[in-house]
Amino acid sequence: MRKSRLSWHKQSRLIELFVAGTTARTAAQWVGVNKTTASYYFHRLRQPIYAHSEHLEWLEGEVEADERYWGGRRKGKRGRGALGKVPVLGLLKRHGKVFTVLIPNAKADTLLPNIGQKVRPDSIAYTDTFGRYNALDVSEFKHYRINPSERFADQQNPINGIENVWNQAKRHWRRFNGVAREHFHLFLKECEWRFDNSDPKSQLKQLTQWVRSEMG
Repeated sequence: MRKSRLSWHKQSRLIELFVAGTTARTAAQWVGVNKTTASYYFHRLRQPIYAHSEHLEWLEGEVEADERYWGGRRKGKRGRGALGKVPVLGLLKRHGKVFTVLIPNAKADTLLPNIGQKVRPDSIAYTDTFGRYNALDVSEFKHYRINPSERFADQQNPINGIENVWNQAKRHWRRFNGVAREHFHLFLKECEWRFDNSDPKSQLKQLTQWVRSEMG
């Protein structure tokens, strides 16, 4: 942001429109800049969000875990293992924050270490019935499986919280004409940030502070 030639007034308006979830094309029309400028500015706003996204604290207590494949529509296999899609692991503390991470695949030897690195031992882990979570049964976690086809298979143990995270991300991404693979990590952490900080006023204040600090 230090090298931006935009006036602070225009930058402030772009930050407001970014927080509101406006597309770069629409924001450009509102602010009076070209689409490329707005798009590039939005891209730069995602960078401080990503830089501040690291969770230093452990997730503990009741934690929902689920992996999901993201990406544009392509011919071939759908769902887990879908061609050309980006695998993501999501961990949600019940009534708390979510942590997302890009993973190379959804194999057990990938999922379990990532869960173990962010979830405190002796926590309760909720997953779907995907077989690659079986190792959690003999881990330091108490493991409950939920059948996703039965929304409330156990009235006490639904995993609809992490599903809400994915659904919110999906609604946000629909506004964009695809997300470049090399920038996907920025969009992912943006969605994580929006979920963890659901108050738009708080989002605006935080993002404005980050931009100002980068400007010196």
